[in-house]
Amino acid sequence: MDVELRQLRCLVAIVDEGSFTDAAIALGVSQAAVSRTLASLERALGVRLLRRTSREVSPTGTGLRVVGHARRVLGEVHDLVREATSGHAYLRVGYAWSAVGRHTLAFQRRWAELRPETELQLVRVNSSTAGLAEGACDLAVVRRQLDDRRFDSAIVGLERRLCAVASDDPFARRRSVRLADFGGRTLLIDRRTGTTMTELWPPDSRPATKETNDVDDWLTAISVGRYVGMTAESTAHQYPRPGIVYRPVRDAEPIAVRLAWWRDDPHPATQAAIELLTTLYRAG
Repeated sequence: MDVELRQLRCLVAIVDEGSFTDAAIALGVSQAAVSRTLASLERALGVRLLRRTSREVSPTGTGLRVVGHARRVLGEVHDLVREATSGHAYLRVGYAWSAVGRHTLAFQRRWAELRPETELQLVRVNSSTAGLAEGACDLAVVRRQLDDRRFDSAIVGLERRLCAVASDDPFARRRSVRLADFGGRTLLIDRRTGTTMTELWPPDSRPATKETNDVDDWLTAISVGRYVGMTAESTAHQYPRPGIVYRPVRDAEPIAVRLAWWRDDPHPATQAAIELLTTLYRAG
């Protein structure tokens, strides 16, 4: 089977224009070329797509389904071409759990003021590279160093570590906690995208752990009191939730917030994003 885009365009044009003659005018080709192209598509698919009479052209039942698919395919191709040829009109910034916390709104608004020609899009992708390796974004907010040599990164700020507990947990009555306080508790962690690992504790005093894979599942499990969590302060700003209390862990080292990008294909606005986020974190 060898279906070509020109065949799909021809089919959609015939249905939209209502006749082979009008489709030929819309496509800028001869009526004979339209007939040949439609016939080649029907041969490739092995089905009849249009009913043709002396008065009208209408899709068959199968033709209606194929036209629907054809429109989606052509739309995807249009978006692909636009992305490849004018992709710099957008800057997609990926993140796994939280974007840049309390700086997120200021980042969006300041960017719109400073770079109106480049639309900022925030994209949540729950992967270790926050969508960078998957091609879902141009820049990624990450809070762990990426070891992959395909990527480069820059630190834009630091965030405190916070303990997340149920609102009726004994920790919730404190102003802050220490790493040693986690002894005897079960720490809920996300090894793929989380920022907290047991290496924060000495080998002989590490808490028990339970794993999760998503921030919503993490929050839900903590809210019932079975587990405690530790996270970057940005999570508290992006995910305030009834039943959850956040407290600073005063003797835990802060978390470096990085922007990461493809080393061999940086977006032209990469440096501008680094500078703006660095400014926001310093001011905050």
